[in-house]
Amino acid sequence: MQGLPLEAVLDLPVLRRAGAQVVACADRLERGVRWLHASELPDVAQLLRDGDLVLTTGSDLPSDNDTVGFCQYAESLRDAGAAGVIIELGRRWTPDLPDHLIEAFEEVELPLISLAHEVRFAAVTQAVGELIVDRQLRELRDAQRVHEVFTELSFAQAGPEEVLEAVQRLAGAAVVVESEQNQVLDYLAGPADASDFLADWSVRSARVTLDGRTGWDRTNRWLVTRLGPKERRWGRLVIQSPQPPTQRLIAVAERAAAALALHRLHHRDRDNLIRRTHYELINGLCKDCVPADVTRRCELAGFPITSRRFVGLTIRPLTAQGASRRARAVIDEVIATAVRATSELRAPALLCEVDGDAQVLLSLPERIRSRQLVDELGRLISRHHRVFIGAGRDAATVNTVERSLAESRQVVDALGASAEPSLVHRLEDVHVRGLLTLLAGDERLQLFVERELEMLEQHDSTSTVNLTDAVRALLWNPASKTEAAASLHLSRAAFYSRLERVQQILGLNLDDPEIRLSLHLALLARDLAPAAS
Repeated sequence: MQGLPLEAVLDLPVLRRAGAQVVACADRLERGVRWLHASELPDVAQLLRDGDLVLTTGSDLPSDNDTVGFCQYAESLRDAGAAGVIIELGRRWTPDLPDHLIEAFEEVELPLISLAHEVRFAAVTQAVGELIVDRQLRELRDAQRVHEVFTELSFAQAGPEEVLEAVQRLAGAAVVVESEQNQVLDYLAGPADASDFLADWSVRSARVTLDGRTGWDRTNRWLVTRLGPKERRWGRLVIQSPQPPTQRLIAVAERAAAALALHRLHHRDRDNLIRRTHYELINGLCKDCVPADVTRRCELAGFPITSRRFVGLTIRPLTAQGASRRARAVIDEVIATAVRATSELRAPALLCEVDGDAQVLLSLPERIRSRQLVDELGRLISRHHRVFIGAGRDAATVNTVERSLAESRQVVDALGASAEPSLVHRLEDVHVRGLLTLLAGDERLQLFVERELEMLEQHDSTSTVNLTDAVRALLWNPASKTEAAASLHLSRAAFYSRLERVQQILGLNLDDPEIRLSLHLALLARDLAPAAS
């Protein structure tokens, strides 16, 4: 249980009547009081527990001029985790406490309170104890309510929206679910304006680290809870918390995190089933002759076939490619985002994973402008993930669906490193790269590339001077050899020398447009080979 704030204890009628006055560290009254301990012992610290408040007359404390003794007393209480000390005036000191004692408590930042009037210590102990017990009972009732709310949500397999609504209602504050990359996946604003709460989110959130599962960030005034096991964390839940969080708020955060994790488990199971179904349907639609059973299953799955046009999309994450667990998590998140985006746009879609890419097939009414809708879909997905998105041409019938999907993958394979991730790319964007990607598996193209580049690559493998890069710079900067030389950080003379060496090795004239075209195609095909393999 969290301690009762010292400020609330001092507001008790029994202490107000006794003339309670904070004489040291009045700005530290948020300290939690777990119990009150009455004692005259100067070495009482060894009997205390964390959060105990000491009540004394000070009769056995060091003499007024014993500065060292006062410091040792204050330090021992601080080290024991005491919430503060209340000293009744009249028995030992009147009308004020010694300055040396006050200074000692200021030094260790521990609240010191004086009582101007005599009071029955038993009455103070009883009042504080009753207040603490009442607080604990309220916390237990609150905890039970929190438990019941999230238990019901778990049984109902509630989605993230319902979980966040429950958090917002119980916390009375804004709440955010963020990804592992510190991007806001979803949020609900609290009663106050959330603009400051959400401003520069990714930058601010990246600076917040957690020692355990849950922690309070004093800088941002956030209560932050990890989502998922430490080794496989997939995000965080953040609740706006201007003050240090109560135990109730911490319970809300951690139960909400558990509910989100449970939903993710159920949702992933459902996703796997749905993705398998969608994968089978896409494969069925890509056959030369689409079976009637496949079209019927598509209609039952909410993917209309009659009087529709179809657009194939390939979505490739820029990071975490491969078969690792991290890559799997990334593609899962991309597909989940694509599901939400197609739902938001009311666009029926089949979605699945194919070789590390997300593949999407859209079914659109003939009256819909597919380009505009696909661009909007790309914008919604790119808002949360850095991805390349390729779109094939519209397929007028289910018999040409395979072509649209193949074109979308061809587009993504052909994109270079300079391509803009936030845009949807199409065949007209990739030009000759698209052709070379399409022919990547053709043995004749491979033989062409080897024939054109073999002598240069043999030279580069045994020399510190890279001639292939010199040819690449020349071809990639056709308008200016000066710019080509600058791209390699070479002088014009050194660059010309390398080009002359290239011509000697190849026995070719680099000023010949056809020779340049041939080398350009070979280098492009070589660059695209890893992506297409």
